[in-house]
Amino acid sequence: MTTTDPTSVYERVGDERLTFRCCDTTFVIQSAGFRAGDAARAARRLAERLEARLDAFDDASGVSELNRGGVVEDEHVATVVRRGLEYYDRTDGVFDIHQGTVEHELKAYLRGETDSLPERFETGTIRIDGDRIVTEVPLDLNGLAKGYVVDRAAAELTGLGRRGFVSGGGDVSPPTGAVAVESPYGDEKPLRVLDTDWAVATSGSYRRRRGGVDHVYEPTAERLGARHESVTVLARRDCMEADALATTLAALPLDAAVDLAEDWTGLEALVVHDGVFHETTGFDSHVLDR
Repeated sequence: MTTTDPTSVYERVGDERLTFRCCDTTFVIQSAGFRAGDAARAARRLAERLEARLDAFDDASGVSELNRGGVVEDEHVATVVRRGLEYYDRTDGVFDIHQGTVEHELKAYLRGETDSLPERFETGTIRIDGDRIVTEVPLDLNGLAKGYVVDRAAAELTGLGRRGFVSGGGDVSPPTGAVAVESPYGDEKPLRVLDTDWAVATSGSYRRRRGGVDHVYEPTAERLGARHESVTVLARRDCMEADALATTLAALPLDAAVDLAEDWTGLEALVVHDGVFHETTGFDSHVLDR
C-alpha cells in the first residue's frame, strides 16, 4: 500500500494568480485546479514570447521587421494580419491595419515624445502567403495584438480539472466570475457588473489622453480621437474580436456604432456617450442583477 504526500497534492491542485507587465499594460493570470501554478507560469511565458513578436515598438519583433522591410515570415504576425484584413472588410475600412505610421506618430505624441500629431492617413497593399506577409505600408496591429495574446495565454490554462482566465488591461478572456466594467469618470462604482462566458474588451476616450487627443482614430473620416467616453464589447468568438470591435465602435459616431454592434452576430456592447448609456439589445443578459 502506498501513501500520498499531502504537500505534493497541494502543489498539484491549488490556485495561482500572476500579475506582470505585458503589452504596455498590466496582465493578470488566474488559474485554479490541477497544476494551476504550472499552467499559469506557462501562460505567462507564452504571453511574453508573443509580446516579443508583436510589439511594433520593439525593434527585434516580427512586426518591426515587417514594418522596416515590408516582408516577414511569422505565424503569429500572419494570424493577426489575416484577422485585421477581415475586420477591415467587415467594417468598411473603419478598422484599418494599414495605418502603422499614424499609430507610431500618435503614440509618440501621447507619450510626450513629440508635439506633432499625425497629418496623413495611408493606403497600400498587403499580401499573405502562408506565414509570409508582404506589405507596402507599415501596419498597425495594436487593436488586435493584445486580444490575441490574451486568447493564446488563456488557452494554456485549459485542461482537465483546471480553469482560469487572463486579463490584459481591460481585455479579458471568458471570465470565471463576475467582472466589473470600470467607470470612465473615476467613480469607484462600476458601470456594470458582468456575468458572462464571452470575451470582454473596453476602449474609449478616457484612456491614454493628451491635449484632448487619445489613441483612437477613424481613417475613413481622417479623424483622431474616440467619440465616446467608454465602449465595452462582449464577443462570443474571442478576445481578439472584442478588442477590434471596441476600437471600431469607439471611433464611430453614436448611431453608426450602435447599429454596427446590433448587426454583428455574437456581439453585445455598452457605449457611454455624453454620460448616457446605450446598450445593444442583448447586453443586459450578460449583466448581474442590478
